[in-house]
Amino acid sequence: MQIKPRRHLLDIWQALARHSFDGRGWDWGEWSGQSSVADAERLLCLLYPATEIAAFRVDDPDTTQEDVQQALKRAGGRLEIPANLVTATAEFMRMHTGEDKRPTFAGGYYFGTQDKTKEVTEEQRQIGVVDSFSMSITLCLATLGFLKIYETRTRRSDIKETITELRQATSNRLTAAMVSLLRSFVVDVFDTDSSQGRTLLELLGQGRQSQRQVLHKFQSRFRPLRAAIVESMSLGVDVEVGLKDENQLFECGWAWSMVKGAPEVVTEEPIGPQPEGIADQVPHLYFTVVALDGIQDLFSDRTLTLGLLNTEQQKLAEALRLRWELTQQYWSGIARFGDDRWPLEDIPWRTTGQKLESEYFSLSVAAILVHDLMRRRATDDDLTRTVSVMERLAERGRITSRMVRDDPVVHNLHNVGVALPLQGSERIGPPLQWSINDFSAQLLKRTIQLCTLSRNLASHDRLLRLAEEVFDHMWRRRIRDGEGVGLWDSVHHAYPEAEIHKRRVPVSWSITERVTEVMVQAHEMYRQPPIRSVELTELATALISEAAHLLGNEQMEPAPSDDGRHGLQLRNIEVKLRRARSLIDEQPGTAYALTLDVLGQLDALVRAREAADRGV
Repeated sequence: MQIKPRRHLLDIWQALARHSFDGRGWDWGEWSGQSSVADAERLLCLLYPATEIAAFRVDDPDTTQEDVQQALKRAGGRLEIPANLVTATAEFMRMHTGEDKRPTFAGGYYFGTQDKTKEVTEEQRQIGVVDSFSMSITLCLATLGFLKIYETRTRRSDIKETITELRQATSNRLTAAMVSLLRSFVVDVFDTDSSQGRTLLELLGQGRQSQRQVLHKFQSRFRPLRAAIVESMSLGVDVEVGLKDENQLFECGWAWSMVKGAPEVVTEEPIGPQPEGIADQVPHLYFTVVALDGIQDLFSDRTLTLGLLNTEQQKLAEALRLRWELTQQYWSGIARFGDDRWPLEDIPWRTTGQKLESEYFSLSVAAILVHDLMRRRATDDDLTRTVSVMERLAERGRITSRMVRDDPVVHNLHNVGVALPLQGSERIGPPLQWSINDFSAQLLKRTIQLCTLSRNLASHDRLLRLAEEVFDHMWRRRIRDGEGVGLWDSVHHAYPEAEIHKRRVPVSWSITERVTEVMVQAHEMYRQPPIRSVELTELATALISEAAHLLGNEQMEPAPSDDGRHGLQLRNIEVKLRRARSLIDEQPGTAYALTLDVLGQLDALVRAREAADRGV
C-alpha cells in the first residue's frame, strides 16, 4: 500500500474529530485525566501535524486549507478550530497540575501489576513516567509554537486570556518535564562476574571470543565515552566512582521514572517541589528510546527558529543534549560491537538489567542506532546491515510473513505486548509493569527515518518497499466499528485467526499518535530531493549534448513558409532543453525524459523537411 501522507493524515484527523468533538468543543470522554501519557498523545495527534506541516496549519484561520477544514468540520469552522484546540490544551494543563501547582506526569491506567490478583494503588497511578516526560516536551513545544502564531490572529478576549494562562502553564510543564528527564537518566556500573556483566559480555562476544577479549575490546572502545561521562555530567546525575575503574562494565540511558536518590535539579522556574524518585538505577531500552525521541525536539530547527525556549530551559536542554549524544554513542557502539557479526544482528536482543529477550528490544536498539546514523554520516555498510535487520524484524514479527497456529509472536508483540517490570515500584505497592504493543508502529517509524536518511538507491528502494508493507499492515488494524472508528488499534483485523483479548480502553492513543507521527515523517521524506543516480546523470548529459548539437544544426536550416510555426517549435525545444540542463544535477531522470522528448521533436522536424524535399 503506497504511503500518501496528506490523504492518510486527513483520514486520521477526520476520525479523530468524529471521536473527540461533540459539536460544542473537545470531549475528553470517560478516560480523561486518568493518564497524562494518553491525554498528551491524543492532543498530539492534532497538534503535531498542525505545527510541523505548513499545509496542515490551523493557527492562522485565513490560511487554513479547504480539505483540512472539511476533515475537522466536527471541530467547527476555520475560526472555531484553533480556539477549541487552545481550550482543550488548557484543560489538559489544568487536569495534570497538582494542588501545589506542580505539573504532574502520572502514568495512570497505563500501569499494570505483575500479579494480576492485585490492583495498582492510587499512589502508584500518580507516579511520573518517562513516557509522559518525553511526550510533554513534544506537546509543550508544539503548543508554544501554535500560540506564537494564533495569538496574533484572534480577537476574542476570552481566548486571549486563555492563551496567557496556557502559555505560562505550558512553559512550566516543559521545564518540569526536562528536569524530570534529567533526574531519570542513569549510568549503571556493574562487575564483569555479576549476572548482568556476564549477560553483556556474552551478548558482545557472540560466542566467538573469550570474556577477557571482549572486556579488553570494551575498555578500548568505550574509554573516551567513559571519560566524557565522568568529566561532563552535572544537573541531576550521581555518577558512581566505579565508572572510573575500567575493569567495570556500564550501561547508560533512562530508567522508567525518576531514580531513587536522584538529586534535585536547581532551576529558577516555578515548577514547584521536585518529588522523590522511586525507580531503581537501571536503564530500560524502551524508555531510553522514548526519551531520545522527545529530547531531539528541543534542538530542532523549528524550536530554534521560533525561539521557544527561555534562558533557563536552554540550559536544561544543553544538559539533556549531552546525555542524548552520549547515550546514542554508547548503544550504537554496543549494537555494532565487533568486527564481523553485530550483536544487533543476533535477534532477539537480551536485556541485561531486566533479564528479558524479545524482538522488541532488538527494534529498540535499532532505533537508537537509527538516531545515531541520522546524527552522523552513515556508511553504506552501516545502512545496508541496518536495513537487513529491519527486514528480519518485520518477518519475525509476522508483519511480512504469515502467522502459524497459536502463534506466540502475535500475542507477545501485537496484542498483549511485552511486559516490562518497573523495578522500584514495589516500594509503594505491588510490583508494576508497563506493557508495550506498538512494535509495528515503531518498526514503521524507524523504517521511514532510515528511508529519509538513505541516499543509496538500492537501500532506499528496499526501505520504501518495507515501509509500504508495514504501513499496509498498520492500516488494516484501524478500528472498523463502535467508538474510535478509523483510529487504532484492532489487532484482530490484521490477524483474524488469532485469539485476541479485548482491550480495556476503546482507542490506543499510543499507537494512533505514532502512526500520525509517521505520516509527518513520510511527508518530510517526500519533500527531500530524489536520490541522484550517477548512471542516469551520465546518460542525460550525453543526450543533452547530442540534442544541443542537433538543435544547432536545425537552427541553421532555412525556415519553411509556415506562418512562423517552425520558429515557435524551435523556441519551445530550446526552452525544454534549457530546463533539462538545469535539472541534470538534482533530477537526472527528469532531465533524461525531457531530452528524449526534445530528440524526438528534432527528428520529426528533420523527417518533415526531408519529406518536403522529396515532394519538390
